[in-house]
This record gives sequence, C-alpha cells and structure tokens, in this order.
Amino acid sequence: MSRRAAKQRFTVEDHIAATAGVECRKDKDVLDETPAAYKSIDAVMAAQTDLVEVVHELRQVVCVKG
Repeated sequence: MSRRAAKQRFTVEDHIAATAGVECRKDKDVLDETPAAYKSIDAVMAAQTDLVEVVHELRQVVCVKG
C-alpha cells in the first residue's frame, strides 16, 4: 500500500504489535514501514513455486530506517 494509506490505516500500537521481537523504531514517523503495509512474503513465495525452491527462511531481527 502507499505510504499515505499506511499512515492513515495503522496506529503506533499496531506497529508495536507487528514488530514485537524486532529492534526498530516504534513511533508515528515509521508507520509506513510497518509489516502489515507490505504483501505477505509467504503469499509472494507461494505464488512463485514454479520459479523458485525455498531452501532457507530468514527472520528479521533489526530494522534501521534512515
């Protein structure tokens, strides 16, 4: 979704819940970067099964915006 749409739709509380366990900024200025503003990586990879073979999955532990 667009940055503006994400900032209008999500709250700081939504962002805090979505980024639990990830070291990142958790304030109103980064709401456009909340994970819910993006497509699910599982859905994206599932749509590409004829093109790719998943051999490893990574988990985000830190996010630096700026």
